[in-house]
Amino acid sequence: MSNSQNPRISVVIPTLNEAANLRHVLPLLSHDYELVLVDGGSVDGTIDAAREIRGDIRIIEQTRKGKGNALACGFEAATGDIIVMFDADGSADADEIPRFVDALLAGADFAKGSRFTAGGGSHDITPLRRAGNGGLHLVANTLFGTKFSDLCYGYNAFWRDLVPVLDLPVVDQEDVAPGEMLWGDGFEIETIINCRFAEADVRIQEVPSVELARIYGQSNLRTFSDGFRVLRTLFTERLRARKLAKNSIPRPDRRTNVARTDMDLEFEAFEVFDELPYQEKSA
Repeated sequence: MSNSQNPRISVVIPTLNEAANLRHVLPLLSHDYELVLVDGGSVDGTIDAAREIRGDIRIIEQTRKGKGNALACGFEAATGDIIVMFDADGSADADEIPRFVDALLAGADFAKGSRFTAGGGSHDITPLRRAGNGGLHLVANTLFGTKFSDLCYGYNAFWRDLVPVLDLPVVDQEDVAPGEMLWGDGFEIETIINCRFAEADVRIQEVPSVELARIYGQSNLRTFSDGFRVLRTLFTERLRARKLAKNSIPRPDRRTNVARTDMDLEFEAFEVFDELPYQEKSA
């Protein structure tokens, strides 16, 4: 049972060659937080740097490739009542974490960061990416009946007992070939989280957030290819929701700790575009 009076906070930090950034980022995070760093095979001393800066940090090695798998590994390892998704590149402002926690304590299940609501902003987004994001969250709102102002942003927080609702791929699945990625293992994870929480009718509260510029290194974002991947993810997730409802498959129970494995979602959702309903539902 979650402690809603004095919740413990777990900050999950996916990393891949972020040693230089961690020297700036980790000192800003409160020692009251449990820090769970999930590394994807860094070769620049990321793990050594993290241990040097924060001796209490927990280091987890992700089981497959991709940011989604890293987050899923971190969610499974976290022990706090609240999970905060936190990027290691310096773009997330550690001082905003209490803002997310306050939204959860006020009754939200999922505190969703937004750069485009009052009080939010970005030091990094380009006009082209801003326009693309606007179009994508319009599609998301149409398909899922939501009122998101910012779909493609990964600074979020939620109660840990909601992890089963996300139904993410099992992190230690044995029948996955080396190098293979399952649906949800990649950068589509942030869109998947938004879609699945919306479909589950959890209480979502947008939280204004200012995205800072990456400190060192270059972003792996690719405007057009990543935008198409997000669009495909939206239709894939909408179809997934329809299949669950059509086949009377029970959604995961937030009171359990076991998520089902996605088995048949590596398909092109656009093949069934014409079948998708557009009626709104509350989220």
